Amino acid sequence: MSSDPWGRVDETGTVYVRTSDGEQVVGSWQAGTPEEALAYFERKYEGLVVEIGLLEKRVRTTDLSAKDAQTAIDHLRTQVDEHHAVGDLDALRVRLDKLVTTVESRREERKVAKAKQTDEARAAKDALVVEAEQLAQSDQWRSAGERLRALVDIWKGLPRLDRKSDDELWHRFSHARSAFSKRRKAHFASLDAQREDARKVKEKLVAEAESLSKSTDWGPTAARYRELMADWKAAGRAQRESEDDLWNRFRGAQDVFFAARSEVFAERDAEQIENLRLKEELADEAEKLVPITDLKAARAAFRSLNERWEGIGHVPRDARPKVEGRMHSVERAIQEAEEGEWRRTNPEARARAAGLTGQLQAAVDKLREQIDAARAAGNNAKADKLSRELEGRQALLDQALKGLEEFGG
Repeated sequence: MSSDPWGRVDETGTVYVRTSDGEQVVGSWQAGTPEEALAYFERKYEGLVVEIGLLEKRVRTTDLSAKDAQTAIDHLRTQVDEHHAVGDLDALRVRLDKLVTTVESRREERKVAKAKQTDEARAAKDALVVEAEQLAQSDQWRSAGERLRALVDIWKGLPRLDRKSDDELWHRFSHARSAFSKRRKAHFASLDAQREDARKVKEKLVAEAESLSKSTDWGPTAARYRELMADWKAAGRAQRESEDDLWNRFRGAQDVFFAARSEVFAERDAEQIENLRLKEELADEAEKLVPITDLKAARAAFRSLNERWEGIGHVPRDARPKVEGRMHSVERAIQEAEEGEWRRTNPEARARAAGLTGQLQAAVDKLREQIDAARAAGNNAKADKLSRELEGRQALLDQALKGLEEFGG
């Protein structure tokens, strides 16, 4: 007969384990020595110890559900109660009892957390409804419309409440959106009517402007054109398709008159020609700033040139678009350089690009490892399939790396 502190083997080969309830039969052993029998059932005990330890860790460190945890505990408790192991089974029962307490505690914590989440979701949806109802009365059609669309996306991201509460809040939310849409539609219908009225007024203004275009009564006619311009602005905008055509005709008539008057005012013309020469010199200096190599210096230099530009009087009307266009081109080049600098130094955009590149690099590395493993295992078909997938991921990675270079690495 052989024994240890937790069990023994009698002369018939029956193995016992000692518990607080007395000795319990573990099993029968006929295949070897009593020592081997005890060692075998002690290993089974160690296996239970390991399993309980793993379950304790899962309960402590993962989001294992209470139901699944209890199922696992019951399974282990059955194994302990069946006495098929030699060791301190009472200690294992104590650990399982403590684990049950922990699981129940976790269950209550999750219940409380869920209730809190529901309360937070209700408060958030209440806030969305209140804001939507306020926006429904707004006349800021574009910004309010965009905000209402954003509120819908926020709503979709929130957890659902009980059906009755959720439906009531959604009804108010939806009603606010509908009310806003109805008001906006009525507003733009009214605006269309106003634009039609504006078109009729501007047709008359254009007709008078065209009738005055050949006048040589410079002073009174110029004054009347100024009055017509004030009437034009006061009339409001017509529909876009009509507005541009009417404006071109209106300005065209004025241009004819003022061009004729300019021919009479030779001295003024001479002054404007001199102004043009000065502005062309400034435009020459400005164009030397392009391409932009030093943004700060270019911005300062252009600001100085622009101040001098503003100090120069009018230039001949027909030369103005070209010389101003030259300055505008330089200004656009500086703006584009500023935008490029902003993009390169934007930490959020840089972080997104770097994050995407890291994910793609990890995917490519993993695929390469899988390909090598498949080749080593002689599974060439799988390796070829993975290689085709690798080509696509590599192309995406190359593109992402190129994008990251635009941020300066």
